[in-house]
Amino acid sequence: MGNQLYQDYHDHEWGIPVQDDRLLFEFLILEGAQAGLSWLTVLQRRESYRASFDNFDAEKVACYGTRKKTQLLANPGIIRNRLKIEAAVANAQAFLAVQKEFGSFSDYLWQFVNHAPLVNRWANLRQVPAETAESKAMSRDLKKRGFRFVGPTICYAFMQAVGMVNDHVLECFRHPENLAADNAKSQARRQDTHSTRSRLRKTR
Repeated sequence: MGNQLYQDYHDHEWGIPVQDDRLLFEFLILEGAQAGLSWLTVLQRRESYRASFDNFDAEKVACYGTRKKTQLLANPGIIRNRLKIEAAVANAQAFLAVQKEFGSFSDYLWQFVNHAPLVNRWANLRQVPAETAESKAMSRDLKKRGFRFVGPTICYAFMQAVGMVNDHVLECFRHPENLAADNAKSQARRQDTHSTRSRLRKTR
């Protein structure tokens, strides 16, 4: 992938199911910030985003006024786009409304995939779609609730990021089938080691 930051993100975050509301809100804002840019551009600014947006505390972000927005527009550590900053505040407000209605943002979001990750079996990245029926449905509903920068393509990237969809290709070690095979091998090795130690103890 050419960049260690991106490699680490792929290996340790992308496609892993997220249930935590704060982290879901973080990804929602970051995916919106990515619009028209590369994900690496956002990743390189992630820590600055966390510092600038109160670690993505939705209650705090929802209260950002003109002064705070002006500060954000002058912050070189984030993407200085007025529409995206305005959207982050509006999304925080909509996020809190969803939490109040559903109990958690997670419960609301995961209904679009029947509360279980969709695991695909792509042979290569060219087969991965830019949007799906699920992302279109999510986009429509989010927009009705006042969310911004939540088109079907952004929603699908978000779903991939938070593990609602697993789009690791079949040859990738992060694909669930490969992880399951590796876990089975590890368990077999542990059992073999345990059996060997037991036999050794008996012969002493």
